[in-house]
Amino acid sequence: MTYKIREGLLSMYTVESAEEELNGVMKDYRRFVMSQSKHSQIKEIRSMSNRIRRFELWSSSQMYLEPVPGDICYLEYGQAYKNEAGYQHFGLILTSWNQKLLVIPMTSNPTAAKEAGNILENGRSHLYYIGNQEGLNKASTLFLNDAKFINSSRVISINGHIRTDSFMFGEILQIMKAQIMT
Repeated sequence: MTYKIREGLLSMYTVESAEEELNGVMKDYRRFVMSQSKHSQIKEIRSMSNRIRRFELWSSSQMYLEPVPGDICYLEYGQAYKNEAGYQHFGLILTSWNQKLLVIPMTSNPTAAKEAGNILENGRSHLYYIGNQEGLNKASTLFLNDAKFINSSRVISINGHIRTDSFMFGEILQIMKAQIMT
């Protein structure tokens, strides 16, 4: 079954009602943020602050950052729903295209490492263990199924690099292509 947005909802938003709408959203947002743990509050507030500061930037080059494929960067992914990478996390850059980066989010959670498909014979295929890479403090695992294009202005820092001619990088690309083409 297909769903269609009720077009009547679109006409409800007017320039005249914008301030009233914003006041209501900000009240709800404040309530939402304050109901979270202190750790989650900080991630949410930092994410909002990063968006406000970087919203108008065309690319990372405006911040004198030039990420390239293979770089491991600290990124601002923005707000997320359940089971999505969000807020500030590291990620591996697969490619760049017209000021956008195809990135794979990563985690240092040791449980993810133990379940990675490239470590266990029957491991989880969406997890790929990359170990302890230079520039990072902990061993990491990629969330292959969370790969997405982002504006390069979301790069906060470039922290490490996996050589694009390495076996590991080639294997990651091969897995990604196989999943996308199925």
